[in-house]
Amino acid sequence: MSSTDLVVVLPGIMGSTLVNAEGELIWAPSAGAALRAVGVFSRGLRQYELPEGIGDDHPGDGVQPVSLMPDLHVLPGLWTPVKGYDVLLRRLEGLGYHHPSATAGEVVIGNLLPIAYDWRLSNRYNGHRLASIIEPALEQWRSNGGQFADARVVFVCHSMGGLVARWYIEHCGGAEVTRKLITLGTPYRGAVKALAQLINGVPIGIGRLSLSFTDFARSLPSLYQLLPEYACISDNGQLRRTTDVNRLGELDQRRVADAMAFHTALRDSEAARPTSRDMTHAIVGTRQPTWTTIQLKSDQADPLDTIGDDNDYGDATVPLAGAIGHDQPLDTALVRRIADQHGNLHRNPAALDEVEGVLTAAPVRRLHSQPISLRVNAPELITTGDPLTVSVGIDAERPHGIQITISDERDHLVAARQPQCADSHATTTFTDLPPGAYTVAVTGLGPGSLVNPVSTTTLVWDQSAL
Repeated sequence: MSSTDLVVVLPGIMGSTLVNAEGELIWAPSAGAALRAVGVFSRGLRQYELPEGIGDDHPGDGVQPVSLMPDLHVLPGLWTPVKGYDVLLRRLEGLGYHHPSATAGEVVIGNLLPIAYDWRLSNRYNGHRLASIIEPALEQWRSNGGQFADARVVFVCHSMGGLVARWYIEHCGGAEVTRKLITLGTPYRGAVKALAQLINGVPIGIGRLSLSFTDFARSLPSLYQLLPEYACISDNGQLRRTTDVNRLGELDQRRVADAMAFHTALRDSEAARPTSRDMTHAIVGTRQPTWTTIQLKSDQADPLDTIGDDNDYGDATVPLAGAIGHDQPLDTALVRRIADQHGNLHRNPAALDEVEGVLTAAPVRRLHSQPISLRVNAPELITTGDPLTVSVGIDAERPHGIQITISDERDHLVAARQPQCADSHATTTFTDLPPGAYTVAVTGLGPGSLVNPVSTTTLVWDQSAL
């Protein structure tokens, strides 16, 4: 096992805590209360919107990133609920990577560097910012001499963090110091979910905050840069790209075009550097119902799980068409596939086994990689009093027993069911859930089950509490 390189961890959108100009935490760990975190952030939402024409700049509003989110983070209508990065960091620490520290005047040089960033801003901006953080840290680590003198950077990135790292590598000189780029659920070619959310806005179910969250989301260059680059808009039997359509609801077409230019620049620079593909290790979520294309109806987007006549699935947020890199077929052998959802992929034991295998270049006994996959469909947002319906599909020729559990943010079990499977499908409904965020976990029955577990998150919203 080798731990001589500098490992840089980048979270996805919403995955970094933020402070305002007064040093007050405005986006921070929820401590078991995701609704409270949303409430704190929403009270200053208008001042955190980015001005029109911000481009790749910082707005100068005093907002700064602090650390990676250790637990669940979610903003209604913006991307998807994502669990924290504590499990990923502990796995890396267990491999021998350690954080820099300073105690009693003694400085310990470390080679595990989680980097928070202001996820509102352009990925180009955050890619350039990486150079000022990574390169001094790498030089300091190399100063250990010996086997460390030739250390390089290895990125471990979740979701949008992979786009930030790719921009740094391809456009900010990072290729010269980077050994590997490991991504988990990165939307290499974007995701229809971002397009549907930007067009449709935040669900009216969250009441008075719906308009505020919609305006905030539409001000973020980063969210535009999650738009799908591939042809995803169904129009009279043809698939068109975002730049081929004259109007996308209330979206700023200039921002859409700039986001597509971002993807094009990455594609072209990677094609011009053949070693780019060799150094990239993509881990993608599969087998989950995932929006892949949309149909435009008036000023609304109707998302579809299919592309043409096919259903390629994905991780319930990033479709396979967006998760596979440019100029690669969907059946490429260059990616690792894990049957789980986007918000849990960076915590999935089988995915972490894959990360370990890439870091150590040694085979890992994948105890958690099982042959039977699940497809789990549950709403991300319901309002108080609504039932929570969970649907499960099982990729198996014969029925297998499953269990569906609901747990709160402190991992306390709230409810459990063992639904009967008919034709490899099962559906069950949970009622009377109090406001809060809940983990929906679907597992096999018994320690010898061949079922690969899948986890997702549902937010029960009580608008009167904010």
